Amino acid sequence: MRTTSVGVVRIATKGPGDVSGLMAMIDSGAIDPGSILAILGKTEGNGGVNDFTREYAVAALCAALAPSLGPPPHEVEQRIAFVMSGGTEGVLSPHITVFTRREAERPAGMTGKRLSIGMAHTRDFLPEELGRSAQISETATAVKAAMADAGIADPADVHFVQIKCPLLTSDRVAAAGSRGNTTATTSAYGSMAYSRGASALGVAVALGEIAPDLRDEDVLRRYELFSRVASTSAGIELMHNVVIVLGNAASSVSEFEIGHAVMSDAIDAAAVNEALNSVGLGLAPQAGRELVNIFAKAEASPDGGVRGFRHTMLEDTDISSTRHARAAVGGLIAGLAGTGAIYVSGGAEHQGPAGGGPVAVIARLKD
Repeated sequence: MRTTSVGVVRIATKGPGDVSGLMAMIDSGAIDPGSILAILGKTEGNGGVNDFTREYAVAALCAALAPSLGPPPHEVEQRIAFVMSGGTEGVLSPHITVFTRREAERPAGMTGKRLSIGMAHTRDFLPEELGRSAQISETATAVKAAMADAGIADPADVHFVQIKCPLLTSDRVAAAGSRGNTTATTSAYGSMAYSRGASALGVAVALGEIAPDLRDEDVLRRYELFSRVASTSAGIELMHNVVIVLGNAASSVSEFEIGHAVMSDAIDAAAVNEALNSVGLGLAPQAGRELVNIFAKAEASPDGGVRGFRHTMLEDTDISSTRHARAAVGGLIAGLAGTGAIYVSGGAEHQGPAGGGPVAVIARLKD
């Protein structure tokens, strides 16, 4: 079994095209561009179908990294997994989190499991497959491949699965129709939820959280089916799923660890503290541990209430409910963590219980 060392660094950005912080770390030798496996980012767009800050950010990063890596910019995206989540409402702050991986020797006396990362891609989907069983099964296969890439055998060691998935456009819906097929929805915005939900169910199947005998009709209907570690984000810039598995593995000698908990609703502060405690960063933090980043999902509860009181997020025709949810959950987590530079993604269909979602924490061990 190979031994790897995974590195993680969070870098603030001044805009979706800002690569100066990353390039400064590369120029100083702090980051080897050849070791970059994935970059997750929060951009200040609207998080909707027409949020082009995501594609802009990826294009800027590919162009900046291409001279160091060798291939042209359009091939960099095949080598590195880029997941940009639009929407930094409230106190959320735009940033990127860079994950590196290299082979390393195990230091004498090191025991236990440390942060590991794996990546995989599905095939390209046809528009009529989005939000349906084909996307579920293909995602499940890719999750297992990413686990193998990370050296993780036990699903219990998986603490966060980040997926970038496609959405529908009018052209894509028309293409399905030209073949005599229908899509899960004809709404581009609505398709984001279908794609996120099917992808999350794929994670749940892969990890044994639910049975694999799912039907197309289960997506966005059977909310009792969910994954406790899935985080999915839909975008216009691709037609396949990019799968990133984060967990702890015995084959890793990283100086980082990851843990998670599941928020039952948008104000579940206890779950956030549980996630912080899982890596020694709770109300009484352990010495020698430092917060790197927090990754969470947020959504407006589909039943229209939070702990017995009505919310209006689903009834606001001016502001999308996903934007409300990101701001609310982002504010809660930021207050507990002491920073707004956290990764909170909206739209948590089948990602944790309805109205809630997973929250994962990465800590650096400094001792």
